[in-house]
Amino acid sequence: MNEKRIYDFFAARGMSPCGIYGLMGNLVDESGLNPRNLQNTYERKLGYTDDSYTEAVDSGQYGNFVRDAAGYGLAQWTYHTRKENLLNFARKHGTSVGDLDTQLAFMYGELQGYPKVFKALMSAVSVREASDIVLTKYERPADQSEWARRRRARYGEEIRTLLTGGRKKEEPAVTEWEARQKVVSAGVGWYGRKEADGSHRAIIDIYNGHAPLANGYRVKDTDSWCAAFASAAAIAAGCTDIIPTECSCGRMIGLFQKAGRWVEDDAHVPSAGDYIFYDWDDKGAGDCTGWPEHVGIVVSVCGNTVRVIEGNKDDAVGYREMAVNGRYIRGYGTPDYAAKAVRV
Repeated sequence: MNEKRIYDFFAARGMSPCGIYGLMGNLVDESGLNPRNLQNTYERKLGYTDDSYTEAVDSGQYGNFVRDAAGYGLAQWTYHTRKENLLNFARKHGTSVGDLDTQLAFMYGELQGYPKVFKALMSAVSVREASDIVLTKYERPADQSEWARRRRARYGEEIRTLLTGGRKKEEPAVTEWEARQKVVSAGVGWYGRKEADGSHRAIIDIYNGHAPLANGYRVKDTDSWCAAFASAAAIAAGCTDIIPTECSCGRMIGLFQKAGRWVEDDAHVPSAGDYIFYDWDDKGAGDCTGWPEHVGIVVSVCGNTVRVIEGNKDDAVGYREMAVNGRYIRGYGTPDYAAKAVRV
């Protein structure tokens, strides 16, 4: 069935499950997941069915595919430049313009031209969140009402139920990706908390409330709190069995090393949920091995850019973007999220 093939295609490329379901909910609304779908109102106007239109375009019998303004395919590509790009992509690969795999590969490449949409889909933790950004920033149909948003998100949820076998809420299937996203979403959920108004104290309280406290030390409101933030995210996500809790970046690295989950390579390409450590004294020559001064949690990786959520960044919780193999990267803690996965 197309649902499974589409899901597997995007999952193999690192898209989050919620991102895939949100995207697919939109595709259901657009085309019913039929890659040969010709916009219904144009069937009578042009005198073609889905199949005869596709065959006529493939054979060259119909030459106005690019400019006819008819929605076509999974995403109902309509605008002439997008349809031209799709047609050229299919011809380049020697496939039908209505081939499912061809359209998926084309869509994946096209999505990267919408950076905000692509980043959101790669790290989404909510089907509705993913569905909304596809609707408003990628598909952009005339109807963007609340009803349309709910309908598309509902389709995505229905596909999730279909592909997960309708598992009961009390028997969740946690994939490795979802385990990673629990940690990421915990950190992202604290975005904007800051020292100036004291809102960062709630994060420190989570750290201090966890037993056992590293070295028996309670973090003070006035201490540097980046490691406490990173540890609190693990505590909130229920992942302290795979992520060490510490208020010292250096000692946290030591614990990752002891667990065999440390990557001593600035050029490593991380995944969401990995812990990135920095050394601000890095001279930019060779692999950095100095004492770390800061730590954050990887939110997403898009191309050569690593997006990170950090505590105590300018005295607040905020985002940072670093280039892969960028200066100041000390290395990565890579928790064993696969150990958290529940296979059903």
